[in-house]
Amino acid sequence: MAESMIALVTGANKGIGLEIVRSLAGHGVTVLLGARDSERRDKATAALRADGLDVHPIALDVTDPATIRAATAHIDERFGHLDVLVNNAGTSGGVHHPPSEANLDIVREVFDTNVFGVIRVTNAMLPLLKRSAAGRVINVSSGLGSMTQMTDADHYVSRLPAQVDYPASKAALNALTVQYARELREHGIAVNAVAPGLCATDFNKELGFPIARTAAEGAAIAVRLATLEGDGPTGGFFDDNGEVPW
Repeated sequence: MAESMIALVTGANKGIGLEIVRSLAGHGVTVLLGARDSERRDKATAALRADGLDVHPIALDVTDPATIRAATAHIDERFGHLDVLVNNAGTSGGVHHPPSEANLDIVREVFDTNVFGVIRVTNAMLPLLKRSAAGRVINVSSGLGSMTQMTDADHYVSRLPAQVDYPASKAALNALTVQYARELREHGIAVNAVAPGLCATDFNKELGFPIARTAAEGAAIAVRLATLEGDGPTGGFFDDNGEVPW
C-alpha cells in the first residue's frame, strides 16, 4: 500500500472494528481509529502503536454531528484526503423485541447509529474521499440484513427469534449502500457492504453460546475490499465466500 493511503474506521476501539484497524495498518495504511470513548480509544491506539503500527486516535461519535465535523476538519488539516472509510460503528439496541412489542425509542436509537450515523459520517467525509485516486467506503452490515437468508429455512439466521430493530437497520444499511454506490460511481468511489459473520465479540455475548469465529476473521472481508487495487466491485454485499444475497 502507498504510504499516503489514509483510512478511517468508526467504532474501532474493540471487536471487529479494532481488528480492521490492526489489519489495515499491517498493510501499511495510516489508520484513524475513531471511537467515542476516550479512554478505550487511547488504550487501543497505544496498544497498536506498541506493535509498530501507524494508528492515530480520533474522537468520533456517529450520532453527534459536532464530533463528526471536528473529525472531518482534523483529517482535512492533517492529511488533506481520505482513501478508505469503514463505517463499522453499530449497536444492537440491547434487549431485542419482536415487531409486535416494538419499543420505538430503542428502534430509533438503533437506526440513529446503524443507518443515520452512516449517512452523517459518509456525507461529511465525501469531499475528502473525492480527493482520493480510488476512494473506498465499506459499510459493516450483517447476515441478518439479508432478507434472502432471513427467509431461507436452511440458513441459521432464519431460525433466530423475530427482531424489530437490528435486522431491519442492517437491511436499510444494505439498501443505502446500493444508493451511495450508484451516486458515487462517477467519482471513482466504490461503496460496498460486508457481513463479518458471527464472531466472538462483546457484541454477541448476549447470545449465550460459544462462538468459534474470531473478530480478526470477521474483519478480513472489510480489509480485503478496502485494499483492492484498481477497479473493484461497487454496490455489492460480501462475506468470506463472495457475494451475499440481498
